[in-house]
Amino acid sequence: MKLVSRKSVVPLVCLVAASVLSGCTDYKKKYDYLNVEHQNLKGRYESLQSERQQLADRIAADQQTIDELRRQIEELNKTPADATGFGEGYDVAFDAAAGTITVTLPNTILFDSGKASLKNATSTELNHILSVIKQKYADKDIDIVGHTDTDPILKTKDLWKDNLELSAQRALSVARYLIDHGIPEKQVRAAACGSARPVASNANATGKAKNRRVEIVVNMRRTAPPKPQADARGYRTDSITITNS
Repeated sequence: MKLVSRKSVVPLVCLVAASVLSGCTDYKKKYDYLNVEHQNLKGRYESLQSERQQLADRIAADQQTIDELRRQIEELNKTPADATGFGEGYDVAFDAAAGTITVTLPNTILFDSGKASLKNATSTELNHILSVIKQKYADKDIDIVGHTDTDPILKTKDLWKDNLELSAQRALSVARYLIDHGIPEKQVRAAACGSARPVASNANATGKAKNRRVEIVVNMRRTAPPKPQADARGYRTDSITITNS
């Protein structure tokens, strides 16, 4: 049996030692990287938990407001207009289940026939609604919904393709008015229904007049935050979705 010389053993030992030290260095780098990633994920999770709790608190406060409005209407016999703060003289509906307050303005107040530009005289009604929204519902999402009767566009058919387009432009006019007067754009949405959602018969002039309207809908309720879930690595994650929706 041949003996390994001392000269050959020393380099071999050094090579093994170098390999071991190099491996330790790589593992330390990996550990440091994973530790940083863990701390980042932990910080993000704690931040999301805090946001989720804040949103849950706001949702609870929204429900309390809805319950109080319902109590005033059902137990104290207040009208929806009075209970919500918009005042008598305004067509106001309160839907506790949906969590909405709807103020309806007839098109005769807002627009000339076949037009989508606001009348100058509408500022009184719209400014009052603006004032109430800013005072009582400043953080709520607002939907502006345009409606028409079933009469086809005739006199202004060069401007509007159909009633759906006319109702859309009218809703946009009111939405822009609210935005231009201080309601944050991110809280305002415009929608068009044309003649699809009548509130009265279109067989007579009285019913048609009721159907030609713009609704300003205050959304009292926010979407509940989702429950925490685990990703593929076992970390719990949260996603917070707020819809205007």
